[in-house]
Amino acid sequence: MRIDAHQHYWKLERGDYGWLTPEAGPALYRDYGPENLEPELECAGVSRTIIVQAAATHAETEYMLQIAEASESVAGVVGWLDFGDPKWRQVLEAFSAHPKFVGIRVMIQEMTYASDVLQPHMVEALRELAEIQLPVDLLLVSHQLAAAIELLKQVPGLHAVIDHIAKPRIGEGVMEPWASQMKEIAESFPGVYCKLSGMITEANHTEWNAEQFAPYVRHIVDIFGTKRVMFGSDWPVCLLAGSYGDVCDVLASSLPSSLGAEELEAVYGGNAADFYKLT
Repeated sequence: MRIDAHQHYWKLERGDYGWLTPEAGPALYRDYGPENLEPELECAGVSRTIIVQAAATHAETEYMLQIAEASESVAGVVGWLDFGDPKWRQVLEAFSAHPKFVGIRVMIQEMTYASDVLQPHMVEALRELAEIQLPVDLLLVSHQLAAAIELLKQVPGLHAVIDHIAKPRIGEGVMEPWASQMKEIAESFPGVYCKLSGMITEANHTEWNAEQFAPYVRHIVDIFGTKRVMFGSDWPVCLLAGSYGDVCDVLASSLPSSLGAEELEAVYGGNAADFYKLT
């Protein structure tokens, strides 16, 4: 079964997508729901998806769970928790009662300083999540990797996945220090996975070519192995630079040609099912 481990749905009138303004452009500033993505999934041979939060509110997680309940194509929901709310544990308990709730995302990318993720209340909360092995997505940009490494040192048992290969500077062809820092994570924290997602939007949106991505994808596969990486589209954000089919084609052409059928099955679904504990 092919699983897209990273996509979004949103409805503008809900009003809690602070980043989603008219300035985001017509490709993004509109509603997106399952009816928009499911034809693309069918064409790509993708059976199920993981919806990931796009707003830092508990209400948006509830909204996604409602979509998941009504949509067979949704395998799971990665929501959000406000660790500054003293009742976050009760909120998590309520979310966890839903069979399609599979984890939460920590948005380091949106923090004023990446080191804010190391605040005591954040570290304490993530240690609690590590104890119960709740899947945690880490959203960050490559220049924030030092803070992510320190976080993983303080919460070494965190069951985490790095979104979008940590957004390296693909458009500029820059590999370091991203490559070395990702290697440190892969070698030092064997429980951490990485999503092969969100890459075409890190290149020039109108002038990218498929060859740009291969060095980044192959480095990630080399250091994490084929059991700790997973395909994700980042749809509809990917539409800023290309179609759902473009995302699939880029990954297919960038993966090492030596991968066998079993390894490809893991990358395109098996690892996501394992990481998110899908039934």
